[in-house]
Amino acid sequence: MVLELLDAQAHLVRTPSILRTWFTGLPTSWLEADEGEGTFSPRDVLAHLIHGERANWLPRIRWILEAGEGKAFEPFDRQGFLEEAKTWPMDALLDEFHRLRGESLDAVAALHLSPGDLFRRGLHPSLGPVTLEALLAAWVVHDLGHLAQIARV
Repeated sequence: MVLELLDAQAHLVRTPSILRTWFTGLPTSWLEADEGEGTFSPRDVLAHLIHGERANWLPRIRWILEAGEGKAFEPFDRQGFLEEAKTWPMDALLDEFHRLRGESLDAVAALHLSPGDLFRRGLHPSLGPVTLEALLAAWVVHDLGHLAQIARV
């Protein structure tokens, strides 16, 4: 299956609104519940998504376009958001995610990616060579996985 960039963007643009709908007005106990030690609460997931917008998806897209496989992506700290998650009010986290996701998608649109660009490759620090198409597909799957996680919690 070939990833359609517009289909991916159509999904990615919805995640902030879904989270705002799900989280607004919920008691703190629901927003801070998790699936056990070492797992993310809905608040943690939101902060993790914010961290990903800052340090993962768009930086890696640019990395592929600029550096290719010449040097591996910077490793992504999956826990790099934990302290921030505890200090921001939920509305501020929702606003920040909405803003950052919008900026990320605007930046991707401004790249004017061609179908051929989707086959350009970068070097993931643990997975090895990855295509831009695979990175964009992973971004969508990452959102869906965390939405499922939130729904379970």
